[in-house]
Amino acid sequence: MDSFELNKTLGAVLGTCLALLALNITASALFSPPLPAKPGIEIAVAEQHDTGAKPAAAAPEEPIEKLLASATPERGEQVAKPCTTCHTFTKGGATKIGPNLWGVVDRPKGSEPGFAYSDAIKSKGGKWTVDDLSAFLASPRAYVPGTKMSFAGLPKASDRANVIAYLNSLSDNPAPLPKAAENGAPGRKVQ
Repeated sequence: MDSFELNKTLGAVLGTCLALLALNITASALFSPPLPAKPGIEIAVAEQHDTGAKPAAAAPEEPIEKLLASATPERGEQVAKPCTTCHTFTKGGATKIGPNLWGVVDRPKGSEPGFAYSDAIKSKGGKWTVDDLSAFLASPRAYVPGTKMSFAGLPKASDRANVIAYLNSLSDNPAPLPKAAENGAPGRKVQ
């Protein structure tokens, strides 16, 4: 390629760039949006005046024992499907990001062999009772501050009851689930 052809090509590229720059400057001058006087977005919030009345308390949650009466392992298995990402549910199953959950009901906390539990779980002590599992499933980080588990929790108590019924069924000898007391007092078990 001789220098004349090269000059024509570079001249065309340079001319195109200059034309685009001129078009951009002209378009910016014609169609420039007005700048806000104050940067950011203002959100209007209605003022609430203190009338001296106490805020309405949230409805008390039904005791887990009462919800377990209508819970089924089948529904619990459906609710626990996302848990299979980190846990196994089979007897002798491998540990993944989380421990195997076969036989977790009434198992000592932090005792699944082959899994490195956080110090927070190890120091919790005791067995995984129905009440402990319910509290842990509601909010793992609130129940065991410092846990490695990043799961946000199950806010619906009926979902927790179904998952507990499912976890309880994953055992050679499932533990009898507590039943709600006749008088409805939470935490009491009928023998």
